[in-house]
Amino acid sequence: MSNFTLESFTVETNDGVKLRTRVFKPGGDVKDDNLAIVLVHPYSILGGSQGLLKGIASGLALNGYTAVTFDMRGVGRSSGRPSLTGFAEVKDVVAVCKWVSQSLSLHRVLLVGSSAGAPIAGSAVDQIEQVIGYVSIGYPFGMTASILFGRHNKAILQSPKPKLFIMGTQDGFTSVKQLKNKLNSAAGRVETHLIDGIGHFQMEGPGYDAQMVDLIVKFIASL
Repeated sequence: MSNFTLESFTVETNDGVKLRTRVFKPGGDVKDDNLAIVLVHPYSILGGSQGLLKGIASGLALNGYTAVTFDMRGVGRSSGRPSLTGFAEVKDVVAVCKWVSQSLSLHRVLLVGSSAGAPIAGSAVDQIEQVIGYVSIGYPFGMTASILFGRHNKAILQSPKPKLFIMGTQDGFTSVKQLKNKLNSAAGRVETHLIDGIGHFQMEGPGYDAQMVDLIVKFIASL
């Protein structure tokens, strides 16, 4: 069993917010020494934090990949305050990805967003040249969620970069039909992976971490 190491850092955004960041590094065989997987946590205002992504990040490190989690502004030990629509948080994603490239010398980034972290990460994808692909876990495309996050949708749907959307078929925020309708217009390579009978928060829970790791690893192999 290979292990991993965990280190904490502080990353500063271009508007002066300090973000608490954790780096999960593989202890054994490194699969790709130029790639980092940056994970963006669920909605700050509903209690989202990097701790929710610890299982996936450690699983990726055990599989030989460097994974990075961080608390967005106003969460945990990060300074600043959270925004309602997640646009300020896009700066957080950009800052962490640039820091990964400059400070960790990892020049390819896979962005993974969970729940509200998916539209936030999606808005950042084309702002960061190092990003080579994008994975969404439970993207909130539905009507109610779109009141808050709808203005992010265009960025990821128009991005030419490869995308994987993972969703439970019983997701309360987005129906399978809504997901398919949105992705019909998407540019570039788009893949979906539906998990039968599973709800939004269930899929975000630790019981599905290993499956998320597996899907992310397979997606990396296909890039």
